[in-house]
Amino acid sequence: MLFYVFFLITMGVPVMAMEFAVGRASRKSIVKSFQELERPGQKWHLNGYLGMAGNYLLMMFYTTVTGWMLYYFYQTLTGKFEGKDAGQVGEMFQNMLASPKVLAGTMVIIVVAGIFICSRGLQKGVEKITKVMMAMLLAIIVILAIHSFTLENSIEGLKFYLLPDFQRMKEVGVWETITAAMNQAFFTLSLGIGAMGIFGSYIDKSRSLLGESINIAILDTFVAFVSGLIIFPTCFSFGISPDKGPSLIFITLPNVFNGMAGGRIWGTLFFVFMTFAAFSTILAVFENIISCGMDLFHWSRKQSCLANLIAITALSLPCVFGFNLWSAFQPLGQGSTILDLEDFLVSNIILPIGSLCYLLFCVTRLGWGFENYRKEANTGNGLKLPRWIRPYVTYVLPVLLLFLIIKGLLRN
Repeated sequence: MLFYVFFLITMGVPVMAMEFAVGRASRKSIVKSFQELERPGQKWHLNGYLGMAGNYLLMMFYTTVTGWMLYYFYQTLTGKFEGKDAGQVGEMFQNMLASPKVLAGTMVIIVVAGIFICSRGLQKGVEKITKVMMAMLLAIIVILAIHSFTLENSIEGLKFYLLPDFQRMKEVGVWETITAAMNQAFFTLSLGIGAMGIFGSYIDKSRSLLGESINIAILDTFVAFVSGLIIFPTCFSFGISPDKGPSLIFITLPNVFNGMAGGRIWGTLFFVFMTFAAFSTILAVFENIISCGMDLFHWSRKQSCLANLIAITALSLPCVFGFNLWSAFQPLGQGSTILDLEDFLVSNIILPIGSLCYLLFCVTRLGWGFENYRKEANTGNGLKLPRWIRPYVTYVLPVLLLFLIIKGLLRN
């Protein structure tokens, strides 16, 4: 957690401010932003196409995973887990993955809902829904966190979560820990694929971009931190290992909720929280994709929404089928799925490479240039980007990103 916060602040915030600045300076989507700001003959806009590929690739699996959350919300709300033992709960998860109808159905619901909200526009659709959803999300996670403190042996979970264990980090691998924290810092904000750039194009000139970036980083960190306050005390209270990945959420926690007083209520709230958290990312990326369709092909918002409704639904099907009909295809080795491949491409290649391109474009003379970037970032009220940060973003941060890219490529 400490490494994650450190890299979110030192790497994520500067790159996020750069994406915001590129979008706001041009008032365009990701590809058009580079075309608007680059000099004649330059090819920086090609990074925009890489970012668009990243947007689509991210949605090719994120819509399916969000569908899992929605399905488990329904299962918990309707009491489907009540009276089931651990083996039966595990079997229910496997049955879900084995059913293309269930996975495709929930995925389609998520895609249709996201596209419909985006079709209403940024203020009437995305902003209006997100404000309500985020307010409910914050209320839910605070309630769940307070409840987790009341569980027996929850203090041990808090110690495990909050007290650094450098010996354990050494066993896992220092560089593996650092790389994971760096990757998460970029993944959690979808940096490098223009998701922040498109929202930057809607930010008015009254607010400085560094201040906006820090506010987002603080809120993101708060949600991540409180999520840990929910999960770790709960796991330790029921004697469960907290490092089980997806099986922790979809197999272990339903068993935990079964053993709680009022577990159906707490389980329903938890999966509402998970669905809201994932769906907020989908709305952000959908808005980026739809805006690019409008800029590149001169579509209306409704035309872009319709085209992308069809495209994203079709592109999401390989991830759905990767758990059942196409499960024999294991692209990254034994036991891997199409989702693993898509996640690897986005997290280890496209996000860090896209972020590096944004960085170099904003700080070098071959691109937009640091002074132009700094002027745009500092326009408006709020925290200003200091001049002394230039050596860091010009020399240190690119090296860190190159390390992240190389380490990610060597991992598989």
